[in-house]
Amino acid sequence: MLYLPFLLLVTACEASCLKTEPDVRSSIIPVLEKVTVFMENRYQDINLDAVLGFRVLQGYLKGALEKWPLEHELLAQRAQVESMIKKLSSLLEKATHSLVQNDPEYFKEFAPILGPHFWIFPHSWNQTDPLMAYSSFGSTNCFTEKMRDACFTYLLGTWKENGKSCIVTSACRNTMTKPACSNYCLSHQLLYFIFADVKGCSDHLFLKTQDYKNMFCASMMKINLEIEHNGFNISSRDLFMENIMLCGMSGFSDFYKLRWLEKILTWQMPKEGCFGEPSKELEHSSAVEDQKQLLRRVKRREKMFADGCSSHHTAVAAGSLGGFLYYHCS
Repeated sequence: MLYLPFLLLVTACEASCLKTEPDVRSSIIPVLEKVTVFMENRYQDINLDAVLGFRVLQGYLKGALEKWPLEHELLAQRAQVESMIKKLSSLLEKATHSLVQNDPEYFKEFAPILGPHFWIFPHSWNQTDPLMAYSSFGSTNCFTEKMRDACFTYLLGTWKENGKSCIVTSACRNTMTKPACSNYCLSHQLLYFIFADVKGCSDHLFLKTQDYKNMFCASMMKINLEIEHNGFNISSRDLFMENIMLCGMSGFSDFYKLRWLEKILTWQMPKEGCFGEPSKELEHSSAVEDQKQLLRRVKRREKMFADGCSSHHTAVAAGSLGGFLYYHCS
């Protein structure tokens, strides 16, 4: 599909449009408080994806506090953020303990990324370059989940007990740089390079990390603009938010569009505080069924609750909204 430059000109918004940083903060904080309440009620049942999303959120909240404006009228908001950080610290500890009990092998493979000091957040910002995006996309199944997890664990050093980290096999090199991948395979290629950055891996492949990030996020921006053009179908919202979370974490500020923030805020399930299926009326729609099938293929431990809440939806929503707050405090 052709790149959609006219979407960049979309500026219309409702009267409630978020125009200033205080508006952004006052809109995001209540939503994040509800998300935290969801975690408080479900921490024993959420999966590793959700714990990861909340860990990223906690990191963003701490980073936002460091940059928080000192105006007197913002002290109440600051107190709200401090309260969330404190609550999340306790809940993450409990949720991590539950993961160890419920899925010890999977937890062992990905324990490092759940640590409080693993993630690194941007201090300078770039914009994606449309010319760097793939002209067309190939398969949405560029590699298997098993292959992806193996490559991740080689970087993390969790492929065996006391394993060496930053191992790059030829198969992983080929897989994680394979061109024209789409959807979750593309975002997981980016995640591979994020892991390498955080671990400080020195393989010569990672001398080109920024080049790959530029290409991946330009392509992920292209995908998100197509999702927007198509009306934010239910089956695409999870991917849309994952792209924002990961490319925002990679320092691309153009993913933090206020019109996108406004959309994401409307997707929260108000009673539960989570993100997932927006209503029971849509429970059996073809779009939702497509989404469930996609989640089963790319995230073998996705947890869908009876009330429509999704662990992965909620994780990427928490991570992306935390990024919006962090960016607008910087």
